[in-house]
Amino acid sequence: MPVVAEAPLRLQTAHNYRWTICGLLFFATSINYIDRQILGILAPVLQAEIHWTEFEYGLIVTTFQAAYALGLLLFGWFIDKYGTKIGYAVSITGWSIAAMAHVFARTPLGFGIARASLGLSESGNFPAAVKATAEWFPKTERAFATGIFNSGANLGAIIAPAIVPWLTVTYGWRAAFIATGAIGFLWILFWLRMYEKPERHTKLSEDELEYIHGDPPDSSQERAPWVNILGYRQTWAFMIGKFMTDPIWWFYLYWLPKFLNKNYGLKLTDLGLPLIAIYTMTCIGSIAGGWVSSGLIKRGMAVSRSRRVVMLSCAVCVVPIVFASQAASVWSAVALIGLAAAAHQGWAANMFTLPSDMFPKKAVGSVMGIGGMAGSVGSMIFSASAGYILEWTGSYLSLFLISGFAYVAALGVMTCLGADAKPIEL
Repeated sequence: MPVVAEAPLRLQTAHNYRWTICGLLFFATSINYIDRQILGILAPVLQAEIHWTEFEYGLIVTTFQAAYALGLLLFGWFIDKYGTKIGYAVSITGWSIAAMAHVFARTPLGFGIARASLGLSESGNFPAAVKATAEWFPKTERAFATGIFNSGANLGAIIAPAIVPWLTVTYGWRAAFIATGAIGFLWILFWLRMYEKPERHTKLSEDELEYIHGDPPDSSQERAPWVNILGYRQTWAFMIGKFMTDPIWWFYLYWLPKFLNKNYGLKLTDLGLPLIAIYTMTCIGSIAGGWVSSGLIKRGMAVSRSRRVVMLSCAVCVVPIVFASQAASVWSAVALIGLAAAAHQGWAANMFTLPSDMFPKKAVGSVMGIGGMAGSVGSMIFSASAGYILEWTGSYLSLFLISGFAYVAALGVMTCLGADAKPIEL
């Protein structure tokens, strides 16, 4: 009688603790975006009290992005050197303190200093989260896990407009900064207790550890200097993709409340429902972008091709936003912006997996930092330009035109530079 081989049981017997880690990353990213988005929500109120101009507001946003760019470079190196656990804890401690420090700002310069402190410390979130995902998930699940933790940005963007207006009307805008900034300290308690690398974690089953490490081993376990990493076309493909598309997301975060206020007369207490609708759509886009990509890989499609198919679909879905500034009603604008923002998050869920697809785990934090820095430089340029354009023209038309075609152009450049090439050996 022939012997029938038993099916492997590792998926059935694994404890799935890796999804608990994904949950920690999700909530950290939510907190990150609550603290980040509060300025955009309060911008009309603060503009009336502080009397800053559109150009000054653009510069305040730019100071955050300049510090964020520098911080990404530093935190990418720091996390690769000292590990994900320490790097994440340092980052969220710093940004929670910086968020609460906004209460001391009285002038545009004061807000610029507070935003720079926040940007420097918040920059550790995504290098740490992406590196943790590379450590805890095989490539077949990595985009899906990234989509889930990245959707935390959207949860934060939903929570912020739900609570910040109420806190501001009830207790004043300073109370909003204090309350939201304090949340990070609670997360740190769970992080320090629950996180370790898989091979050192006591709550992980042998079956799940084997599943996590099911990919072929990295060709190199040595950290590579930045100058070596910059020598690869794949690094430049990732950098340029971030440079061209990150500014659009920042534009949504910081100018969307002002756009709805200017074009449709929405006051602080009216912003909640439209913003919640938009960022609920982005939650769906983030998770769907990662889920579709991971599903295609499990069905036999090559990793690079699955990423490219999903990113092209997302890029096409962004294009209709070019009509947002001319929308007849607030809900027509919300629908167009929500579709584009959801597509951005689907795009981002796959963008964030590219460093771990193309580079050994020891280099992922550094590549993420370098690419994130490029994205922040692009955001600085776009934010400063947006403030000037709005001061000069009073219209959002040109800004939405740029937003609509940025992703298609970025994907073309990335493909030419080899973002879909096979993994490299450092």
